[in-house]
Amino acid sequence: MKHKTHSGMKKRVKVRKSGKLSFEKPCKQHLLSDKSKRQKKTAHFGVAVTPTHEKQVRRMLSGQVYKVRKARVAKKAD
Repeated sequence: MKHKTHSGMKKRVKVRKSGKLSFEKPCKQHLLSDKSKRQKKTAHFGVAVTPTHEKQVRRMLSGQVYKVRKARVAKKAD
């Protein structure tokens, strides 16, 4: 049976063209005046998902990962 894509995970994680998973670190939405410049700078979008969690995240994003892989294979065929 097919797995449904986890709606919460698809909002938080992006699948890059290379197939790598990336997410945005927290603490960048509000109360920014109290946080240091370094803390705000290191919370930019595009932090890679750790290898420890990658298998779990890919299982939750089974539909999304498949779409990216399918598009990449179609592009190579052209």
